[in-house]
Amino acid sequence: MASSIPHAPSPADDEPLAADDFSDADSALGVNPEDISTASLRSSIYNYHQENGRQYHALSQGKYVWPNDEEENNRLDIQNHHLLLTFGGRRHFAPGADTAKRVLDVGTGTGIWAIEFADEHPNAEVVGVDLSPIQPSFIPPNCEFEIDDVEKEWTWSKKFDYIFSRMMVGSFADWAKFTKQAYDRLEPGGWLELIDIGFPLQSDDGTLNDDQAIVQWINRIIEASRKMGRDVTDAAHHDRRLTEAGFVNVERRLFKWPTNTWPRLKKHKEVGRWTLANVDGGLEGLSMALMTRGGGMTREEVLASLPDVRRDLRDPRIHGYWPIIVVYGQKPKEGAQKTE
Repeated sequence: MASSIPHAPSPADDEPLAADDFSDADSALGVNPEDISTASLRSSIYNYHQENGRQYHALSQGKYVWPNDEEENNRLDIQNHHLLLTFGGRRHFAPGADTAKRVLDVGTGTGIWAIEFADEHPNAEVVGVDLSPIQPSFIPPNCEFEIDDVEKEWTWSKKFDYIFSRMMVGSFADWAKFTKQAYDRLEPGGWLELIDIGFPLQSDDGTLNDDQAIVQWINRIIEASRKMGRDVTDAAHHDRRLTEAGFVNVERRLFKWPTNTWPRLKKHKEVGRWTLANVDGGLEGLSMALMTRGGGMTREEVLASLPDVRRDLRDPRIHGYWPIIVVYGQKPKEGAQKTE
């Protein structure tokens, strides 16, 4: 898949996006379902929770607000390509990733990042961990998956050289605790990398306003996530948390996901096309648990609100984008450890 991705983005990816003066009618794209059989895992974790017509994880039921059914798994694989496109084919940014011997992928989902990383780094031992057993059975020999709740105490006795986590904002109640646990499980000189979507939706030219359904939807998402103690705006503080935890060489990079094909430049237009596939195509799953558990809405009310949101997502006159935030930092090497 990487061969179809255009050249790497220029250093100015966080500059204001220039809008095109026309819009093509591209809509959500699809991918073939992946084999998600994981017969080797404990049978109890397959007792999935059914809620409002969607399927959710059984382990630590109710924590994670996005589904784990086939529709959502397909969206996660679309999102993987969406991110590769956004980053010009790069899967990671931390300087130590390519030389890491032991790697942890936190919130691995369908396992696609861990599998692709393991394929590209045959000398690395790659561990993917998630609440749901939705990873494929046929994986590289240097890759393995574990089902666990990483909000609980981490039990890995052997440390990692590189810990990676992607699109997990809204999943942790305590990011400071997560960052500390990652620090403690890294070898000296090891790296932590976080890639996340930023909320709220933004615009560089004032084409977003409070009367739009998309803005109202975003505001409800944020309010519901805060009521549930899992604030979706937390990614804005990732770099500060790494620094406070003792990481050094902390870097932050910003990319943008246009809501549709409204940008003028071809590479940004293509990223926007995949935003429709990712966000528009998965809108129900992205909304349902948050809006019903934290937002006080019924399933019927959520479904009734989504057509107007989709209309705004597809409107080329609304020049919105989601910030995509990349933060990485290094645990000090031996002789330069954090002082308590």
